Amino acid sequence: MLDEKDLKELIAKVLKNIDSESIITPKEIEKKVSEIVNVENIGNDELKDITAIDLREIIELKHPYDRETLLKYKRKTPARLGISRAGSRYTTNTYLRLRADHASAMDAVFTDVPEEFLKRNNLFSVNTKCMNKDEYITRPDLGREISDEGIKLIKEKCKMNPTVEVYVSDGLSSTAIEANIENTLPALLNGLKSFGIEAGTPFFVKNGRVGAADHISEILNAEITCVLIGERPGLATAESMSAYITYKGYRGISESKRTVVSNIHKNGTPSSEAGAHIASIIKKILDAKASGQDLKL
Repeated sequence: MLDEKDLKELIAKVLKNIDSESIITPKEIEKKVSEIVNVENIGNDELKDITAIDLREIIELKHPYDRETLLKYKRKTPARLGISRAGSRYTTNTYLRLRADHASAMDAVFTDVPEEFLKRNNLFSVNTKCMNKDEYITRPDLGREISDEGIKLIKEKCKMNPTVEVYVSDGLSSTAIEANIENTLPALLNGLKSFGIEAGTPFFVKNGRVGAADHISEILNAEITCVLIGERPGLATAESMSAYITYKGYRGISESKRTVVSNIHKNGTPSSEAGAHIASIIKKILDAKASGQDLKL
């Protein structure tokens, strides 16, 4: 990165190469800068990833009244507490971190889960009736219905009448799926196996809403349906995943009939622990033959 001295030298070289009597456009200035500075020589190791810094350990206030107490409470929440300002505005560091975290959230929503990731985890893919991400955002109803091609593929590849059908969906965060599935899904399936519970064939639903589980329940005639789905990202994390579990789901079932395990991410419920926990809840749902508000945990 250029320090102040290097920047002054660069400006001096550019000005030296400019004819003072002619008018030069911004593009011409940019071209002269490129000729002097080889940007390819700037390595990635020189660029700091500000999102890697844990905000719970940072106090930006210059003179906090009680630093230790403030730090104690900051460590209990990812919320932006104790930030500073320059006049009526955020400081540069605070503003850049907000922009970076917002960019991560946008990427989580609009980026697709890579095909290589799905193949590595033995998940075939089906689509909902949403044709793209824009339609997924604006038409939640289409995200609750599996496409005709998807229905055909599910019937061809999946075990019918499973006790528990577990599947994965991107939802509102593909980042959450990539961050958690490789630990959560195997642990969940092994947990069900240890309880002697039959599981169906796992697969992936692209552009899926939680309600797509009810359509899948009808397609496969599953007793219990469990979807591992990416949650709406925020400025605290874009990696949060949840499990929505429904006993004898059907299209139009009340949302109160679902049991949810939320905040599955590195700063919440770790993905390595979540799978076994979800399996134990499914066992209780089977025993009680009820989920959601009807289930007394």
